[in-house]
Amino acid sequence: MPKKLQRKLSVQKASPAPAAQKNGTPSGGGFSFGGKRVTAKVLANFTNQLAVLLNAGIPIAKSLRVIEGQLPPGPMKRISSGLVEEVEGGTPLSEAMAKHDSVFDPLYTNMVRAGEAGGVQEEILNRLSGFLEQSESIKSRVKGALAYPIAILVVAIAVLALIFIFVIPRFRSVFESMGQGGAMHWTTETVIQVGEHLQGNWWIYLISIVLVVALHRVLMVKVFGYRSAMHKLALRMPLFGNLVHKSMVARFARTFGTLIQSGVPHLDALEILVASTSNVHMKSAVGSVQASIKEGAGFAVPMGESRMFDDIVVNMVDVGEQTGELDRMLQKVADRYEVEVDRTVETTFKVIEPILLVVMAVVVGFIVFALFMPLLSMMQNLKR
Repeated sequence: MPKKLQRKLSVQKASPAPAAQKNGTPSGGGFSFGGKRVTAKVLANFTNQLAVLLNAGIPIAKSLRVIEGQLPPGPMKRISSGLVEEVEGGTPLSEAMAKHDSVFDPLYTNMVRAGEAGGVQEEILNRLSGFLEQSESIKSRVKGALAYPIAILVVAIAVLALIFIFVIPRFRSVFESMGQGGAMHWTTETVIQVGEHLQGNWWIYLISIVLVVALHRVLMVKVFGYRSAMHKLALRMPLFGNLVHKSMVARFARTFGTLIQSGVPHLDALEILVASTSNVHMKSAVGSVQASIKEGAGFAVPMGESRMFDDIVVNMVDVGEQTGELDRMLQKVADRYEVEVDRTVETTFKVIEPILLVVMAVVVGFIVFALFMPLLSMMQNLKR
C-alpha cells in the first residue's frame, strides 16, 4: 500500500477480548445469530457483492438494500436490514458492523474501518472476500483431514459394538447345542465373554463416553492448564500435529499480512490476532511478538524464540521488515504454507487409509478366527 495512503489511515484499537465470541462462534466456520448460523461462504458472498456494487459507484446504503433484497430469509438478511438502517441513520459501516460482532469480527470491522479512512473501501472489501474464501478453504481441508479417520473409527466401533452386543453372545448357546460349550478355545471364550459383558453393561460405557466428552468441553473452557495440554497434544500428534501447526502458521501469516496490507497498524493487527487465535501456544507466540513491537524491537527474535515459526518464516519476516515489504512477505509465507497444508493433507490420507484397513482386518480376522475354532474342533471330532 502506498505510504501516502498509509499515513491517512487511522484505525481504532481492537478490543483485547475476542469479540467475535461474544454472541456466537468466532469467524471462520460459521456464525451464530438467533440460534442459526451465518456460514463463512455466505459472509464471503455478501462481502464480494458489496465490493462489486460499491465499485460500480452505488452508495453504501443502496448497495446494502440491493443485497438485502437478493438474500433469502434468514439471519444474514436480518443483519443486512439492520446495517441499512444504521447506515441510513448516519452511522459508518464499520461501526454498524461492529454491533453484529457475532458475524463481523474485529478483523473484519478493522479492515472496513481502514477502507473508510483511506477511501479504498472497494479494494478492502475485495481483499476481505478473498481472505475469507482462502481462510475457509484451508480450514475445511484441515477439518476434512481430521474428520475422515474419526468418522471411520466411529462407524467401525459402532458396527463392532452392535456385533458384540447382539450377535456374538448368541454363539454360546449355539456352540453348547453342538456340544462345543465345555472347553472352548481361549479366543472364542474371550470374544464371547466380551460380548456378554457389553450386552449387560453397554449403557455404562455409553454414559461414560457422554460424561467424558462433556467433562472435556468444560475443562477446555474453564481450566487453562488442561486447555494448554490439549493444544500441545494437538501439535504433537503423529501425522496430524504437523498439519495443525502448518495450518496455524498459514492462517497467522495470511491474516497478519492482509491486515497490514489494508492499512491496520502493526500493534492493532497483532492484538486482533491474539484475540482471534484459539491455540494457547500460538496465542502466546503472537503475544510475545506484540510485546516486542511495543518495546521498539523487531519481529524476528520473539518469533524465533517461540518455536512456533521455523527459520524460513522468521527470515522472510525479518527481510520483509527491513525492506518495508512485510505484508508481501507474509503473503508469500501464507502461500507457501497453504501449499504445504495441501500436501500434508494428501499424505495423511494416503497413510491413514492402509493403517485403518489393516487394523480393521486384524480385528475382524480375530473375531472370525475365534468363532470358527469351535466349528473346526467339531469337524476334527467327527473325523475321529
